[in-house]
Amino acid sequence: MERWLEEFINYLAVERGLAKNTLASYRIDLSQFLSFLKKQGVSSLSEANRNHILTHLYKLQKEGKAPATISRHLAALKHFYRFLLAEGAAAEDYTLNLESPKLAQRLPQVLSTGEVENLLSQPQLVDPAGMRDKAMLELIYATGIRVSEMVALDIQHVELEMGYIRCFGKGSKERIIPLGSVAARFVQEYLARARVKLTKGKPENQALFVNVQGKRLTRQGFWKIIKKYAREGKIDKPITPHTLRHSFATHLLENGADLRSVQEMLGHADISTTQIYTHLTKLRLREVYSKAHPRA
Repeated sequence: MERWLEEFINYLAVERGLAKNTLASYRIDLSQFLSFLKKQGVSSLSEANRNHILTHLYKLQKEGKAPATISRHLAALKHFYRFLLAEGAAAEDYTLNLESPKLAQRLPQVLSTGEVENLLSQPQLVDPAGMRDKAMLELIYATGIRVSEMVALDIQHVELEMGYIRCFGKGSKERIIPLGSVAARFVQEYLARARVKLTKGKPENQALFVNVQGKRLTRQGFWKIIKKYAREGKIDKPITPHTLRHSFATHLLENGADLRSVQEMLGHADISTTQIYTHLTKLRLREVYSKAHPRA
């Protein structure tokens, strides 16, 4: 059974180009299913049936797993069985017509434009670290890229004169995103005055953003940085590295950007993922109406 799991993971990596984190999630979820089958005395996937899948999902529920976790397990099993069916390793797709548990839709936390201005004004441009932090915050709000994409940027991925960046998202898919003049100016100042001091002038390091040791900044490093500035700015809302990405998308839609353009800039494969931000803009309109209309 493990052989088919390895072939499936290899198929996802080579044929579909999925990211390493996604592949790791598939491997963990499906390994748990195969382990469950072995405990049930099943030694071959051809012996497994729909009841085994239902019992496995019920077991996860009894263990107190969240609906989102069970839904993820079922999605992995659905993709796995489609692959097995195509390869002739399964006689039937036993996941057919199985429905995922209903998930409560959680709207992402976003900052108002005033809160964004407050956060972006916190870094002090008096030392290399402050100039780097200012450039990072301006860039991530200006482009809406993921934190993992930002820390992976190299110098050659940023075209300041033309006003765009080139980043590689999930599945190593490349996309070009406009970069506003304000963000471009602070990135330029960081490159000219701060980065060389942080890297100690080592030309072999091509990372755009580096830490005080001159090495590529990590996601965890950026998490600490944004939390620090949120505290200093006395922003009450819970802030994560993804908050500026959510705010980027919401503010674009509030100001008239079309959904397809926002989808492309965010790098969403499915427009339904982007549509959640339209719910946020509707909520904001309702708040404005409630405060402004005399009979609201």
